[in-house]
Amino acid sequence: MKHLLKLGDLSSREITDILNLADQLKFEKYHGERKPYLGGKTLGMIFTKASTRTRVSFEVGMYQLGGNALFLSGSEMQIGRGEPAEDTARVLSKYLDGIMIRTYKQSEVEKLAEFSDIPVINGLTDYCHPCQVLADLMTIRERKGSFKGKKLTFIGDGNNMANSLIVGAVKTGMEIAVACPKGYEPDAEIIKWGTQNGKVTITDDVKAAAEGADVMYTDVWASMGQEGEAELRKQKFKGFCIDSELMKLAKKDAMVLHCLPAHRGEEITAEVLEAHADEIFAEAENRLHAQKAVMVTLMGGKK
Repeated sequence: MKHLLKLGDLSSREITDILNLADQLKFEKYHGERKPYLGGKTLGMIFTKASTRTRVSFEVGMYQLGGNALFLSGSEMQIGRGEPAEDTARVLSKYLDGIMIRTYKQSEVEKLAEFSDIPVINGLTDYCHPCQVLADLMTIRERKGSFKGKKLTFIGDGNNMANSLIVGAVKTGMEIAVACPKGYEPDAEIIKWGTQNGKVTITDDVKAAAEGADVMYTDVWASMGQEGEAELRKQKFKGFCIDSELMKLAKKDAMVLHCLPAHRGEEITAEVLEAHADEIFAEAENRLHAQKAVMVTLMGGKK
């Protein structure tokens, strides 16, 4: 494992190893046993998409691991003025010990990794969000004990989150049902891979998807860069909302996750979000621990 570009690049064993290390690092944080696994190392964080959780969790994570993080705004770098990703990668490889990038195109991340001599971590693209799903898996395992026999249901847009959740569910042996309006399905190749390797259902029937779910998951209807489609999407996604009625179809002890930010009254009601706030904000916290595990694994700390 040289980079984390998408979850599909990792084996089930590698995912489990990251989750186990994340659990260990979380334990150490709360029991005063933090160790400088990345002492003296520097992570460069390239952002062409704005962020709250990604920036704070990576920056704090590097500090807690004894290292340093540099915020690099895409608009202020030469890459934002046309410098090829391959040139940026080769230059940054001389200065840094790792790169995290949060951007639009998956191809930009892949190109950066191709020419980089140091680990590259995908902090989010329009195609996938591996760091978020590692935190999601960590939270599910914490709350449910294991993945075996569990059903994960995603309600909403077949976006980068849906793509990565399908991969994460299949790799950990969970069943997954994705309910989205027609025309808003996840990536076709991911659906094909998922159905060939696991139990994956894609439907526009939210009730069928929610039936018997152990985990209910949703995301905003219009992601960053889709603001111009917001009103159209509100019409198309009407009914694709996790509310108290839909929750009655899931298991009684079903948990609810949301990658945040949440638009109360759209993809999730305020009532459901507040009833499951402990789970949702534990999930947000676990971004810190899961990403620390990724950085330690990739950047030469604990093996």
